[in-house]
Amino acid sequence: MPLLSKLKSELFKALAHPIRIEILELLTEGELCVCHIYEDLEQSQSNVSQHLSKLKNAQLVEARKDGLQVYYSLKDEKVIEIIGLSKEILLSQIDEARESLTKE
Repeated sequence: MPLLSKLKSELFKALAHPIRIEILELLTEGELCVCHIYEDLEQSQSNVSQHLSKLKNAQLVEARKDGLQVYYSLKDEKVIEIIGLSKEILLSQIDEARESLTKE
């Protein structure tokens, strides 16, 4: 398997969880403290930290420490494009399904 295909697969694996998608969507608005992320998502701190770790390992987010607080941000703004394109694809699929159902 070509290396680039393997790397793409790893990227999509990192994106393959609803909580990680929600974290990335929150971070599209800017840097956030991990404490705000888990509160906004109504998830435990340990759960959110595990997901942030996977996103960080995939180099999708970066962290900086300020005292006892850890702040996360998107490492590359192109992640916003990936999320936006996936939404467009899904909305198109929903429209097609809706049209198909109304024809029956």
